[in-house]
Amino acid sequence: MNQPLDSALLQNPLLDFSGLPKFDQVQAAHVTPAMDHLLEHGRKVLESLATGTEAPTWDNFARPLEDMQEQISRAWSQVGHMNAVVNSPELREAYNATLPKLTNFYADLSQDERLYARFRALRDSAAYQSLNKAQQKIVDNELRDFRLGGAELPTDKKARFKAIQEEMATLSAKFEENLLDTTNDFALYVENEAELSGIPADVLQTAEEAAKADQKAGWKFTLHLPSYMPVLQYGDNRALREQLYRAYATRASEFGKPEWDNTGLIDQILKLRQEEAQLLGYKNFAEVSLVAKMADTPQQVIDFLYNLAKRAKPFAEQDMRELTEYATKKLGIHDLEAWDVAYVSEKLREEKYAFSDQEVKQYFPEAKVLEGLFKVVETIFGVNVRKSQAPVWHQDAAFYEISDKQGQVVGQFYLDLYARNNKRGGAWMDEAITRRKIASGVETPVAFLTCNFSGPVGGKPALFTHDEVITMFHEFGHGLHHMLTRIEDYGVSGIKGVEWDAVELPSQFMENFCWEWDVLRHMTQHVDTGAQLPRELFDKMVAAKNFQSGMQTVRQVEFALFDMRLHSDFDPHGTWTSLDLIEQVRDEVAVVRPPKWNRFPNNFGHIFAGGYAAGYYSYKWAEVLSADAYSLFEENGVLSEETGRKFWNEILAQGGSRPALESFIAFRGREPSIDALLRHNGMSA
Repeated sequence: MNQPLDSALLQNPLLDFSGLPKFDQVQAAHVTPAMDHLLEHGRKVLESLATGTEAPTWDNFARPLEDMQEQISRAWSQVGHMNAVVNSPELREAYNATLPKLTNFYADLSQDERLYARFRALRDSAAYQSLNKAQQKIVDNELRDFRLGGAELPTDKKARFKAIQEEMATLSAKFEENLLDTTNDFALYVENEAELSGIPADVLQTAEEAAKADQKAGWKFTLHLPSYMPVLQYGDNRALREQLYRAYATRASEFGKPEWDNTGLIDQILKLRQEEAQLLGYKNFAEVSLVAKMADTPQQVIDFLYNLAKRAKPFAEQDMRELTEYATKKLGIHDLEAWDVAYVSEKLREEKYAFSDQEVKQYFPEAKVLEGLFKVVETIFGVNVRKSQAPVWHQDAAFYEISDKQGQVVGQFYLDLYARNNKRGGAWMDEAITRRKIASGVETPVAFLTCNFSGPVGGKPALFTHDEVITMFHEFGHGLHHMLTRIEDYGVSGIKGVEWDAVELPSQFMENFCWEWDVLRHMTQHVDTGAQLPRELFDKMVAAKNFQSGMQTVRQVEFALFDMRLHSDFDPHGTWTSLDLIEQVRDEVAVVRPPKWNRFPNNFGHIFAGGYAAGYYSYKWAEVLSADAYSLFEENGVLSEETGRKFWNEILAQGGSRPALESFIAFRGREPSIDALLRHNGMSA
């Protein structure tokens, strides 16, 4: 079903599927012609498959459908990735012009009754029984997704459903753009050095270089986390902390440029999600969201979160009492505000445990951290990680390969670690190429691993805080889930088809290694002296590990409850706003109350632009799974290759080919228990 390409398309790097992406060649001008071609070709394939007269089988129906979708996904993942990491006006325009076409294509596909009928016929045929488990799971997932895609709706409702999908995709993209633009737009120049006391030297050096680059005097501070967080954490100047906090907490709200205000988008998105759910016959969007997750009902999730809050809140209240008392007695801050919390916490932690994040950071130069991360992976999974060569989108990005004991390459990944303008904030893993069987053999899975850390400054290598080291292990866990799959059927290979609330299991599992002496000592080297992290400092870090874990837990519960209730019992057409709801949730679970002008919902990209709608709870849900999975390593030796092999075989290798709970039980020998999570967080009785 492939058609010959004209000469311009032949030269289009987005249409070259022979190997790795050609990031050195891809330009914004390539996006529209490539995606238009793939979507046009896709529609021909769909028509041909929908009108086929032979009985549908895997080979004549499911696989060609998958092949076509894989190419669209592969080209679009390059576009989406570049839009996130080297955003430009031209790229953004091409991305936004293509997004509705793509949404339209998938809405048509998921509503096509003919394709749905052919999947049903395949499911009911003898051919289904001869499929392997992964293929059967793909067929079952397809039937579920057709139902959720509106395939069973009458014609008039189908049109409305499709319009909703298109509008929501556009609104979500706009939500994220507003957040990026507001973040990038803010700059604070400080000319008086006395106002910067307490802020670490390397942060000041970066700020000075940034001001110079803008041909300004003094120091430039932004809302990018490597610039923003150290001011909140270390800056003695309370007014400066408040100024930055206010700018950060009111991003994309009515307090800034009207064209970047997300308030109206939130209302529209919530109304559309509610309408979509009702069209499909569900009471609310949370019910729709949970169809493809481990949790069964919104109430089950809400009960889980309230149970966690109940267990954590006494610890959180104790944390807050200690903080308030310390602020009053030691720092003379009698009215602890949101912009004081990180600062007072850091001072209290330094006094209590006699070390600072800044001191620890000097022991974590980039090269040593990567070496340590790779060593863990090599030890427990018996693989080899090495740097390799491939075209990249920016000089900061690098490329690596993972090979097995036989020297066979099993996975590859790109690493892009530093924050910069025109790069989306946060940290994430994304799929570039997914493992699957093709005519010439098996395609090697390739991942994008992206973070936003401070880069090298003043001739010194990039230095990471321990929290950033944990973030890197986390994202690498996602990468392993994608790269170490053994499934060769696209739809459930790697993280595809894995329930959303289980997808964080491998990532959060990897974080645990950052608290093991036998791991950490080998990945540290003081940037000036070359000395290893002293055991005494490590012991202080461990003692401080659960510092304010009660506060951190209820904060995550606050976000998760807000999300789940927003999509289950909140009426988007009522008189209440999302701000009213978050205040009510805070009344129930929070111990830190932000000011009334805080506009958290306006920058909650996870649920309005990032696929976590009615799914933010999955971080905590998966943390239960990951802590419990890690407890088997604690029992058998944290670097046990035997336990590592079992984790690979039963969890990473399986992808989405079976329910996550089955994979967990196969690994752990029983159902998950919350006890390990509470113990890891210092909150067990």
